[in-house]
Amino acid sequence: MTEHVDVLIVGAGLSGIGAAHHIQSAFPRRTYTILEARDALGGTWDLFRYPGVRSDSDMHTLGYRFRPWTQAKAIADGPSILRYVKDTAEEAGIDRHIRFGHKVIRAEWSTVDSLWTVEAVHHGETVRFTANFLYSCSGYYHYDTGYLPEFPGIERFGGTVIHPQQWPEDLDYTGKKVVVIGSGATAVTLVPAMTDKAAHVTMLQRSPTYILSIPAEDAIANALRRLLGPRFAYPIARWKNVALGTLIYQLSRRRPDLVQSLIRKTVIKQLPPGYDVDTHFKPRYNPWDQRLCLVPDGDLFKAIRHGKASVVTDHVTGFTKTGLQLESGAELEADIVVTATGLRLRALGGVELVIDGRVLKLPETMAYKGMMLSGVPNFAFTIGYTNASWTLKADLVAEYVVRVLRHLDAHGYDVCVPTNDDPTVTEQPLLNFQAGYVLRSIHEFPKAGSRFPWQLGMSYAHDVVKLRFGRVDDGAMRFSRQAVGALQ
Repeated sequence: MTEHVDVLIVGAGLSGIGAAHHIQSAFPRRTYTILEARDALGGTWDLFRYPGVRSDSDMHTLGYRFRPWTQAKAIADGPSILRYVKDTAEEAGIDRHIRFGHKVIRAEWSTVDSLWTVEAVHHGETVRFTANFLYSCSGYYHYDTGYLPEFPGIERFGGTVIHPQQWPEDLDYTGKKVVVIGSGATAVTLVPAMTDKAAHVTMLQRSPTYILSIPAEDAIANALRRLLGPRFAYPIARWKNVALGTLIYQLSRRRPDLVQSLIRKTVIKQLPPGYDVDTHFKPRYNPWDQRLCLVPDGDLFKAIRHGKASVVTDHVTGFTKTGLQLESGAELEADIVVTATGLRLRALGGVELVIDGRVLKLPETMAYKGMMLSGVPNFAFTIGYTNASWTLKADLVAEYVVRVLRHLDAHGYDVCVPTNDDPTVTEQPLLNFQAGYVLRSIHEFPKAGSRFPWQLGMSYAHDVVKLRFGRVDDGAMRFSRQAVGALQ
């Protein structure tokens, strides 16, 4: 049997639960289902279980626009974020619409029927759903495995090798020498978190990253909440943090030397006197060429100051029986090696899209407003900002999908499809970001265009104006009525 819904959402993580909330609030009588490949909701915040897992954005912007974050800590731990997502789903009854263990593998659009037919694997069997609108909220990375470079001799190592994406629940690192390979958000989170039990933790990096210390608690947001209550304080704190983040980003792009100098000064203040800052904390690129790493209350620098953690900047040439051989000739002893070497990107969760029998090649499509695809009807996806909180964009995408569906209803249409027929629009990478995990896989993603509406915007303020208040019928989005029954 094939089950039919008006809107089919793929993924029950932060984006999927938010999307469902927007759809349900705007259209109480419209049917929707969420298909989730895993057996739990929460996405990233249920998957990652490594010590100290936390947000790398403040929760006043990573939280939903419609649900205030009320805890004191703005840089929240993973379990608190997961509880927030679960509470959002349970309070709105969204959890009753989730089908767990349903891995979507294929979705085919029929122009004749104006309908998506979606295939998912559940307990080894293929099940099918039909939907008028397909909404992908599956994130942009492989949930199964992270990225692991080839390390010669890894099989010789007598200790334990772990990737943070597959953290074992029973790992005991008490009194162990731990080496964390990497210098991104995961590494700078793990290193101070593991010093509570480990004999010593070393962050081994090929090159430095910009690391900025911020307060774990947002004093202004907490004071506003006490004074005004959560409902009124939350949007003020949200926009305050959006403005601050935008200022830092714009300064980084326009005055990189100034931002470099400011970050360097704050780092020097938090490290021991005479520390070799140039070797370990002076990146070779400009701020925001890659994402800034945030450390709450300077916990990484405290761990270094107290001698519980150290940083080694070198290249790994291979594993030995007792540790890691480095390019400099040194050997770094370890009982446990954590490969915080990044994500593997995966467009649309690996789902194969088919349009009237033709398999769609994503790199041949162009992203419309960073959320829909040229030539693909009744379809939307969520990709967040690289320079700000993911949920800021996820909320806007959901709001825009609601606007599109309302436009369909108001004019009696049942099909919307972005169409790029302007030969002067040139192709560009979807993400103009120099992080390794992006560069390795961006060729598998849709393209962006040289101008709006074919660009993936990186300014929340601009996107608010364009997506919340801009025209839906903008000339690039084409509407039609083809099937007998329109969306109800």
